[in-house]
Amino acid sequence: MRLAKFLAHAGVASRRAAEDVIRAGRVTVGGEVVTDPARDVDEASGVAVDGEPLSGPEERVTYVLHKPAGVVSTARDTHGRPTVVDLVPGGARLYPVGRLDADATGLILLTNDGALAERLMHPRFEIPRTYEAVVARPPVRDRALRALREGVLLEDGLTAPARARRLGADRIELTIHEGRNRQVKRMCEAVGHPLRSLHRTRLGPLSLGGLGPGRHRRLSGAELKRLRKAAGQG
Repeated sequence: MRLAKFLAHAGVASRRAAEDVIRAGRVTVGGEVVTDPARDVDEASGVAVDGEPLSGPEERVTYVLHKPAGVVSTARDTHGRPTVVDLVPGGARLYPVGRLDADATGLILLTNDGALAERLMHPRFEIPRTYEAVVARPPVRDRALRALREGVLLEDGLTAPARARRLGADRIELTIHEGRNRQVKRMCEAVGHPLRSLHRTRLGPLSLGGLGPGRHRRLSGAELKRLRKAAGQG
């Protein structure tokens, strides 16, 4: 098995992120640093990450977390800020599926299932993400909603049509299927309403329900089945 795939199956990161971990010199095989993600390994090869040995695939687990403001959406942070992984104690080596800005709140998934994470983040599967955005310069008029629904021209191209509805004079519900960097913020700015706050309420078939800020729960079998189906695994 290729080293990057081995790390993904062991719950270190998605396969793509595992390649970055390997190239950063954090992985050893038999005590020697290896920077080639395509290196063939198995459970007897003595693979370790940051000095911690990997014994092979972990039980696949996926959690939904209500991310509070001020928490970063990474597995670890070089500046010592709290991360989403810190909020889900346990033995599994988890990493977030996608990102929310540090000041954004709401639903984020954490998993050690690299294959599922890759599919959820891949644009081909168009997993919908729903947000509630509080914006400046109210009221939000029909013209702005039409622009969001038809597609907004950003510096990296025209966005795909979004679902948009007004929740209040300064509040929008927006559902997108792309994963561009800070896309909702840029879309709101492009239609004349700079973003004040952002909260993600849904990802694919999942919602926060009554989950409070900073709380998490493991996905049920039925939820995981629906999520896999949305990602083309069912």
